[in-house]
Amino acid sequence: MKFHIVKRDTCPLWMKLCFYVGAVVLALLLGGLLLLAMDVDPIKYFTRMFTIGTVGNKIAYKNVINYLKEFVPLVLTSVALSLAFKMRFWNIGGEGQFIMGAIAAAFVAFKLGPILPEPLTLIAMCLAAMLLAGLYGLGVAALKVKFGTNETLMTLMLNYVALYILTFLGETKADWNFFLQEKSARPVFEKFNDLASFPTIPMGGKFELNICVILAFVIGAMVFVYLKYTKQGYEISVVGDSVGSARYAGMKVNTIVLRTVFLSACLIGLAAAFKVGTAGVLSTSITGDVGWTGIIVAWLAQLNTWVIFVVSALISVLHYGSEVAAATFSQVDSSFANMLQGVILFLVLAADFLIRFRFVIEKKGGKTNG
Repeated sequence: MKFHIVKRDTCPLWMKLCFYVGAVVLALLLGGLLLLAMDVDPIKYFTRMFTIGTVGNKIAYKNVINYLKEFVPLVLTSVALSLAFKMRFWNIGGEGQFIMGAIAAAFVAFKLGPILPEPLTLIAMCLAAMLLAGLYGLGVAALKVKFGTNETLMTLMLNYVALYILTFLGETKADWNFFLQEKSARPVFEKFNDLASFPTIPMGGKFELNICVILAFVIGAMVFVYLKYTKQGYEISVVGDSVGSARYAGMKVNTIVLRTVFLSACLIGLAAAFKVGTAGVLSTSITGDVGWTGIIVAWLAQLNTWVIFVVSALISVLHYGSEVAAATFSQVDSSFANMLQGVILFLVLAADFLIRFRFVIEKKGGKTNG
């Protein structure tokens, strides 16, 4: 008896859904077993986590607002990374590009916030964040097309360069460092002027929807149209499928790479501007690890723009819901979400393998499909 792995000719939609849903359910079951080992009721924990603590909560609107603060930067970063990934340019530098965008937005908030009207301040914050983050990513792309450098390694290293720059700004008390509070004895980031904060829209009651949520969906729609219905989007797909074919078709591959990576990094910078403009202050943990999590989201969604929104919403529930649940169940740390997210990723990748391939058992008398 021998085992063989062969590629599936087709896989029906219902089978794909079964594999993916089964992977998520299995991950939750494994998480439930771990909760039981910690003497925690899995049903109560998951109920509180997946409802982000809104059930039976008199101030549930605050939980929804905080949840959306996690969702917006994650979904924009994930969409941005998917642009580069579709071209098989492995942009692992989301964290660094996000940090540089946040620093640029904060710079504008401090320098122009007291001078310009609110709309112009916010626009300037977004443009500055997009430009600096875009250039930070463009440098790697330029080295890639000119010298053939490894973009994975370069973008990874630049994450730490950006982090050290942010740490330096957050820990250096000096007359020139306007990012910190002057009167504080220890280094503390200064809060922005009120004019450097994105407006909210009253939705009834005490709940107010931040305009960044609406802008995130608008940007998602624009990226979808860009990829599916424009010449530039088609070129990204061709370069991703085969660089040789793209060159044979007369496409300027180097220009496409530079343009796409710049756009990818610009959108990450815009996500940073939204995050900083909503928080109203810079911090050394401003990214919330969206640069790393965005990679997972993009791959779980198979680089599909609208599926990225769904996956981002679910991952944001895991992260924020775990923080809320951790406040109730002291035995469970909020990092439980990271573990659960890793298990889900592993099992979804396994499901993806089973969707594309199948096992064949070969016996002496013939073959039996698995």
